[in-house]
Amino acid sequence: MSDLVVIAGLSGAGRTVAADNLEDMGWFVMDNLPPALIPKVAELADGSSSAGDRMALVVGSGQYQDRIATLVSALRTQFTRVQLVFLDASTEVLVRRYESSRRRHPFDDSDGGTLGEIINAERVALEPLRALADLVIDTSELNVHQLRERMAEAFGDGNCRHTMQTTVSSFGYKHGLPIDVDLVIDCRFLPNPHWIEELRPLTGLDQSVRDYVLSQPVTEGFLERLEKLLELILPLYEQEGKSYLTVAFGCTGGRHRSVAIAERMAVVFEELGITPSVVHRDLNI
Repeated sequence: MSDLVVIAGLSGAGRTVAADNLEDMGWFVMDNLPPALIPKVAELADGSSSAGDRMALVVGSGQYQDRIATLVSALRTQFTRVQLVFLDASTEVLVRRYESSRRRHPFDDSDGGTLGEIINAERVALEPLRALADLVIDTSELNVHQLRERMAEAFGDGNCRHTMQTTVSSFGYKHGLPIDVDLVIDCRFLPNPHWIEELRPLTGLDQSVRDYVLSQPVTEGFLERLEKLLELILPLYEQEGKSYLTVAFGCTGGRHRSVAIAERMAVVFEELGITPSVVHRDLNI
């Protein structure tokens, strides 16, 4: 019939912004639709030229969340492709956003809990839905323009893509683990260029740092085994119908080892027939 994107997530994490992005890209968007009406979207898509071939539903937070998973399963029988996108963010960031907006949180039952406690209660309630998501976007460090770019990357070509979209990223453990990744590879066992005076101010994008990291004997064995692992599991992920895969490489600060390894592994992905996006989260911190 047509393609459908369901946008869910924590209150304040950017559901409305993501929906606006899809609408700007020509999607037919319905926001905060009651669950009882969600099955009707199939009828709308079947007979309405205004709906076109690309529809998006934004589901709000609250008492309906336990029904969304069941409804998404039902919609998969009515649409060519259904993708569930979950917008996430750290509790600290969500507290700041709500305090600046002065809006009441939909999970606030006026029992006297703090805003952070209310947000964490919503997080627990939404965890089963998050586990079903095809794509999780952590908006903690994203502004509206960056979120638009993420949505355009995923859905801006006019069709929901039928191949697995892959991202290779780097990060620093001292800045926190990324929450929107599938595989995390710890690179802190590799010799650290930070302790080489002339390499310290550089990054893993500089050739001298990359040469230092990649020339280590332990790196050679590590990459050889990692390449074999990826060669095995990437086709299996695609066979399982996974739409998005993010592999993150971490080191202490996120500027040297993880960046160099991520750049090298992006080349490996290309050799395996997959063109990944490359993101260095903490490169400029």
